[in-house]
Amino acid sequence: MELFTDYTLRTVALGAAMLGVVSGVLGCFAVLRRQALLGDAMSHAALPGIALAFMLTGRREPLILLIGAALAAWLAALLLLAVTRTTRVKEDSALALILSVFFGLGLVLLSWLQQRPDAAQAGLKSFLFGQAAALVERDLWAMAALGLPTLLCVALCWKQFKLISFDPDYAASLGMPVRGLSVLLTTLIVVAIVIGLQTVGVILMSAMLVAPAAAARQWTDRLGLMVCLSALFGAVAGVAGAAISATARGMATGPTIVLCMGAITLVSLLLAPNRGLLWSWLRGRRPLAPADL
Repeated sequence: MELFTDYTLRTVALGAAMLGVVSGVLGCFAVLRRQALLGDAMSHAALPGIALAFMLTGRREPLILLIGAALAAWLAALLLLAVTRTTRVKEDSALALILSVFFGLGLVLLSWLQQRPDAAQAGLKSFLFGQAAALVERDLWAMAALGLPTLLCVALCWKQFKLISFDPDYAASLGMPVRGLSVLLTTLIVVAIVIGLQTVGVILMSAMLVAPAAAARQWTDRLGLMVCLSALFGAVAGVAGAAISATARGMATGPTIVLCMGAITLVSLLLAPNRGLLWSWLRGRRPLAPADL
């Protein structure tokens, strides 16, 4: 009942559920396109954008910091695409390079800001691991302002995103702007990452992209159902993590949400029909029927 009566818990649960839905939907496309590590790189690359946004404006308004994070993550994604297409550097090497450089720059900027005599920069380091318990109503409005248009764009470009995720060559033969659609999809993934920065932080955000989609993939072969399940798993993990962290003093909400999502993924890997490890093991031990002899 406290989910409905307690303001703080209700706000955190709503924010975590919103994050779970958006990241679950976009994470499906990242996983199917084998770009799961791209989300990790972009989430780490968002850190210098947060610091630079504060340095330029001197304000800690959530929307301003999120815009800075989005620009930095988007720049990192475009830089990754440019490096892999114009050089001989492999994608995994480019990912590691961009992740480490951007994240290192972000840590340097945060360290420099923390040494300033004023207290205006206090709280910026919370973006490393998130501070979901500090969410307020204006943060929810900022998340909704970014998340709802993102989901609407996915719905409008559903057929195009579906085609470039499974067969980009066929999409190109139909005259679709595959490169433009890829940039658009990458931009939407950046938005999903930015939404989760204040809740789970730049370090744990990649788990919220990959884990719901990986769990949903175990239960179905249909993209539509996979996206719905992924959004549901993300929302359930967000609400469950918020509720569990509220019952224990000093338990961080962001890591608890990620642990709940990890538990859902583990159950899916073990018990999902057809793909579950437990069912595969039981089928392997089943005695042969007369028709199989």
